[in-house]
Amino acid sequence: MSMAASAPSHAYISSIVTCIPCSSSKLSSSICSPLTLSQPQRVSSRRWRCLRVCRAMVQQTVQGAPAAYAKEMERLSAKESLLLAFKDAGGFEVLVSGKTTEWQKIDVNERITGLERLNPTPRPTTSPFLEGRWNFEWFGSASPGLFAARFIFEIFPSSLANLSKMDVFIKDGSAKITANMRLLTSIESKVILSTKLSVEGPLRMKEEYVEGVLVSPTIIEERVPEQLKGALGQATNALQQLPAPIRDPVASGLKVPLSGSFQRLFMISYLDEEILIIRNTAGIPEVLTRLDAAPSSLGDSSPEYES
Repeated sequence: MSMAASAPSHAYISSIVTCIPCSSSKLSSSICSPLTLSQPQRVSSRRWRCLRVCRAMVQQTVQGAPAAYAKEMERLSAKESLLLAFKDAGGFEVLVSGKTTEWQKIDVNERITGLERLNPTPRPTTSPFLEGRWNFEWFGSASPGLFAARFIFEIFPSSLANLSKMDVFIKDGSAKITANMRLLTSIESKVILSTKLSVEGPLRMKEEYVEGVLVSPTIIEERVPEQLKGALGQATNALQQLPAPIRDPVASGLKVPLSGSFQRLFMISYLDEEILIIRNTAGIPEVLTRLDAAPSSLGDSSPEYES
């Protein structure tokens, strides 16, 4: 090929080379340097293919940052949308009372699905983000939340008791679910469920219930109606006069062994530093929000399951 014929090729290659940004010395030496031609020469088809691949790699690198930023903004927007949907649905107390409308349920579930597809944690069962204290925002049938609510309402009429809050503390393969209830607006008590967690896969876990405790109630004296204060004082004095073998267990709470009576499988469909979403075997979601400080960094620990 003549020098005149090769000149256009040389000029075209040079124009492409000048458009490729070399942000690092390694990239400059390994990709850009061989393409800087000191004199016109014939370019083989192999070199052309290499050049096209290099250009595509650089374009992908340059375009990757805006794409990641856009995806992160989409995820944050989906989180905010879900939290607003909980508020619009009436919050936790409306949920446990069964007064949530069908429209509110489908709206929340639609937003849950939208957030799940943006899950940033590929192996949530071994992620350090899983541990900590979480507040229940949403749950369905066959969940610990509904189990605790039914336990309370089977003991006390719904007109006298309500479930005001529920949270779970996860640490070292165990969970402690605390359901806070209020009686007659002046008596507060708790139901605590202790469970054992085992990792079954990168997304799947098994939960076994170990024990349930009905904590002795705490009386808020300033909220007690005047007509009940006398009876309340008599009941307190009667409790103090009970023999120690009876009084001490009552004071520490009524314990109910649950080992072997209930267990369930669930998968974690979304986890980040603020929100945890799990689904039971029927696909019904539970959504929790973090109450304590999240770990400083995200990183999977060594897996504790066999594939």
